[in-house]
Amino acid sequence: MAYLDWIILGSTLLFIVAYGVWKTRGSKNVDDYVRGGGNDVKWWTIGLSVMATQASAITFLSTPGQAFHDGMGFVQFYFGLPLAMIVICLVFIPIYKKLKVFTAYEMLEGRFDLKTRTLTALLFLVQRGLAAGITIFAPSIILSAVLGWDLRTLNIIIGISVIIYTVSGGTKAVSVTQKQQMFIIMLGMFFAFFFILGALPSDVSFGKALKIAGANNKLNILDFTFDTDNRYTFWSGITGGFFLALAYFGTDQSQVQRYLSGKSIRESQLGLVFNGIFKIPMQFFILLVGAMVFVFYQYNTSPLNFNPAATEAVMKSEYANEYKALEEDHKKLEMEKRMAQHSFSAALELKEYNAIQQAEQNIIKINQKENASRDAAKALISKANTKVETNDKDYVFIHFILHNLPVGLIGLLLAVILSAAMSSTASELNALGTITALDLYKRNVKKEHDEKHYLLATKGFTLLWGILAIAIANVASLFDNLIQLVNIIGSIFYGNVLGIFLLAFFFKFVKGNAVFVAAIATQIIVIIGYNLDWMSYLWLNAFGCVLVIGLSIITQLFDNFLGNSPEEA
Repeated sequence: MAYLDWIILGSTLLFIVAYGVWKTRGSKNVDDYVRGGGNDVKWWTIGLSVMATQASAITFLSTPGQAFHDGMGFVQFYFGLPLAMIVICLVFIPIYKKLKVFTAYEMLEGRFDLKTRTLTALLFLVQRGLAAGITIFAPSIILSAVLGWDLRTLNIIIGISVIIYTVSGGTKAVSVTQKQQMFIIMLGMFFAFFFILGALPSDVSFGKALKIAGANNKLNILDFTFDTDNRYTFWSGITGGFFLALAYFGTDQSQVQRYLSGKSIRESQLGLVFNGIFKIPMQFFILLVGAMVFVFYQYNTSPLNFNPAATEAVMKSEYANEYKALEEDHKKLEMEKRMAQHSFSAALELKEYNAIQQAEQNIIKINQKENASRDAAKALISKANTKVETNDKDYVFIHFILHNLPVGLIGLLLAVILSAAMSSTASELNALGTITALDLYKRNVKKEHDEKHYLLATKGFTLLWGILAIAIANVASLFDNLIQLVNIIGSIFYGNVLGIFLLAFFFKFVKGNAVFVAAIATQIIVIIGYNLDWMSYLWLNAFGCVLVIGLSIITQLFDNFLGNSPEEA
């Protein structure tokens, strides 16, 4: 990296931290700290904050790699999101605002009882606490592998940077900094996109690049098959994706806290509508960047495995010669691939249908060979070192950034990755500290304290969760794909939590004891189901939601049949 890149990266991160501390200094009470005062946050700030909370560094590292390897079908995951936004705007927000709650789970005590509120809060803390560590770990592990920086040092730098302004300013600090972070993020992605188009051969226009991506099965956006083992289909998106989005945006405090700070119900609703309208296009664009990176590498050399740590491990092992042989074959395939792409482009220019079909078939055959070669490389890497991550989806985009972008733009894109990490982590720590202080500490420790005590407690628990997140990041390990890992963790818990809230809203005869027992049973069953691979993880959201509702109703009816007098809600 050049000095200019370091200057851009360092100044961007310092600005975000300093701006967050300066803009939100002097929170006087819990309302200021948790809800940002609740009287001055506009809808566009809410909308950008909601989007930035979900758009972690994982989004900008993993999503392009997802498109590079598997195409753009991942966008179907978000198809249920607009529907979820409508439900939340019509049902959740009016209830939260009417009750003037500080947390989503505060409502559950009034509707059910304290133990149900506490259990739901604990389910949130477990899954969101793990996710907070991953959102720090994700950019750290990749930047560490690519740049050679110390992993733990990176975890600490990112974690401490977020802790400083989140502990200082609370919800308002998170919201005001996320506007700047979203601007930096989208600016960097647009620069990267247009650079790729400019770096393609002069005879390859954007339209032709799309046709090349399509010929390589990278634009396979819609899949209408009814296969529950297939993670990303139209149906899993509008069902499993709907339940996940409904649970995440409707019951996850890291999101609820964003729109509880709205000055009115209308401002909060407009913020979520903004997110519902622009979230899918944003994800589509990020996936499209990944597809264009794939097209770029059709004309430029690419490594056999994008993870430099994996390559280093195998080259130092007894399998080095075998790996070098695979690299030589890979270089030959790349030459064949470039020739095939030129033939395909020429056929498109001449509009010769038979020639286009033949060129497409040739491209598919070459890519099948290349995929087989990459799989063989992964097998050798696993033999060389079982602890090294062989799946390189998360390394594709960062490799492209560091090896192909010009000076200045590299620093900007690295700032994008770290800004996204800070943005989502700040929201998570803010929510974790709030839930621990208000839902657990304040309600379960019977001694009453003044407002200042709970303000300090919220800040203290936020700091504690920040330290725990750094600790989790330091012991975490990579999964198949980081963006999938975060969604898997959410899917294991979210369906159960969502079902509890739907019971509170729509099933007035169901009482706290029935919900409490059903929630514990549901969580055990969902975890068993995931471990036994009963279904794709996205379907776990709907499964957990329906299961807890069904078990609660059955338990309540059985309790009524036995003649037990249900507690008053």
